[in-house]
Amino acid sequence: MIAPSAAEAAFRAAAKERILVKDGPYGTAIQKLGLQESDYRGKLTVNHDQKGNNDILNLTLPEAIAGVGRSYIESGADLLATNTFNANRISQADYGTEGLVREINLAAARILRAEADAATARDGKPRFVAGALGPTNKTLSLSPRVEDPGFREVDFDGVKAVYREQIEALLDGGVDFILIETVFDTLNAKAAAFAAMEAEEARGTRVPVMISMTLTDLAGRNLSGQTVEAFWVSVAHVRPLTIGLNCSFGATELRPHVQILAQQADTLLMVYPNAGLPNAFGGYDELPETTGRLIHDWAEAGLINVVGGCCGTTPAHIAAMA
Repeated sequence: MIAPSAAEAAFRAAAKERILVKDGPYGTAIQKLGLQESDYRGKLTVNHDQKGNNDILNLTLPEAIAGVGRSYIESGADLLATNTFNANRISQADYGTEGLVREINLAAARILRAEADAATARDGKPRFVAGALGPTNKTLSLSPRVEDPGFREVDFDGVKAVYREQIEALLDGGVDFILIETVFDTLNAKAAAFAAMEAEEARGTRVPVMISMTLTDLAGRNLSGQTVEAFWVSVAHVRPLTIGLNCSFGATELRPHVQILAQQADTLLMVYPNAGLPNAFGGYDELPETTGRLIHDWAEAGLINVVGGCCGTTPAHIAAMA
């Protein structure tokens, strides 16, 4: 067995002393910048419209991404997750930028590594960086064709290879952990975890994995039909550094599912909810002090080891949690 990494050991040690704070979303922060397509495109020579391709900003507006990361550090975040939710070959195909996947992930990792290290140099407090892997826009468990339930647009080995490319670039860029997040299809997550395990074996160094499920209904199941208990059983063999939930709902709706997972899992629990439920316009109205109060209750109940924010949360929400 490969020995734990120094970052993993430091993270576990810090989590024994206090509840750690993860950052918030990059999408919400980027939306507030009011960028035009030309801002996304920068000096890249590409044929597709790039507006909305938040991941490409690691290359075209790195100072903006660094600023977002810095704002979360200033709000009290111990853990930063790279702006790479869609920085994989499947998702980048929508923008015709599949060939830039390695560059995007390398840049994203280096940007936040620099911000984290600079903050630690200033105050001596350890900061950690997780390389974020989103679920892609394809599913291994379900058919996109109602008339053909056996059809799949992708296969396991193909998805694993897509994730392996992303993971290798993130690790080369200096991330401490790999965060497999917003898992709506457990089989996709298993492909990502398999890719991380392959990278670990090839490198001969530990690649700590964090895994975070997203629920699709209040009954507590993901899109591929698993409950939080079943999800934990499905991924426990990976020995994840953290397991948990993100996105889905606000803290109020997530709490019963967090309680269930806290009773089941034998590793650190990380949860990062949305800022409540979306309003009629798709926005989020929950105030930072409300989120902070709800998370305070979680902390008092001993439910969590790491907490942060997902959709609609801001540096002010992270500061309230911290």
